[in-house]
Amino acid sequence: MSLRLAALVIYAVLKDAIGHFARDDGFAMASHVALSGLLAIFPLLIFIASLAAFLGLTGAADTVSQLIFDTWPESVAAPLAREVQNVLTVRRGDLLTLGAVAALWFSSNGVEALRTALNRAYRQQEHRSIVLLRLQSLGLVLLGAGILLAYTFLVVLAPLALEALKTYVPAIDPFLLSINVARYTLAGSLLIIGLFITHWQLPSGHRTFRDLWPGVVATLVMWIVAGSVFGAYLASFANYVSTYGGLAGIMTAMIFLYICALVFILGGELNAAISRQRQLVLRKQMRVVSRGASEG
Repeated sequence: MSLRLAALVIYAVLKDAIGHFARDDGFAMASHVALSGLLAIFPLLIFIASLAAFLGLTGAADTVSQLIFDTWPESVAAPLAREVQNVLTVRRGDLLTLGAVAALWFSSNGVEALRTALNRAYRQQEHRSIVLLRLQSLGLVLLGAGILLAYTFLVVLAPLALEALKTYVPAIDPFLLSINVARYTLAGSLLIIGLFITHWQLPSGHRTFRDLWPGVVATLVMWIVAGSVFGAYLASFANYVSTYGGLAGIMTAMIFLYICALVFILGGELNAAISRQRQLVLRKQMRVVSRGASEG
């Protein structure tokens, strides 16, 4: 493919993705996802706290909240982290309490918001059973809680196990660096796996790995760039306290989640645009072959 043709294809894909995003209320959907995500954070962490207590993992929920907010800009994460810590200081026992079940249900509403946004991005109409969809959302929340607890083990608890192992097996010390690299690589891959599962399972229709990876990679890159730029903006220019007063912390978090939701939806739009472009190219090739066969 020539450089000019590649540029034209990229332009067509981006025009399709951004145009469809604007026409189908992408900005409004991002607001919906951001609000639903903010409302789902507290119930999710409450459920993880109950799950961790049920499994005997004392303090794991606190660590999970720290791991989640460590990826956010400091000025965004600090107010929410304080409130989360206040919530998690409430003692929670049995997993099957009414509060934990309610937290699981409200957390699944955030998944449903992502489903609605991705169905629009992928140009899909939802025809599956409402009961099946809700069960899938609940299952994904459970999976996400398990992944976060596994992340906690890999990043926080595994070093303790490695130090203990080094005490009893000193010969393993030269291999600890490679073990740590593998541990952090696996922990980082959990986010990528989560994105793939979200794009694969939530929206209606069938998609392959080939259909999904461009949007997932673009989402990760845009998240890193957007988070860095927004964090620098908050540190250098923004003063939300003078605008929102006591609500500054929550409004900063809402804006950050809104930006993240925009990026997430654009990842789906990019996948859909690439798929559409492939279909157009395939149709053109079939027409050329058909024309050549008829002339022959």
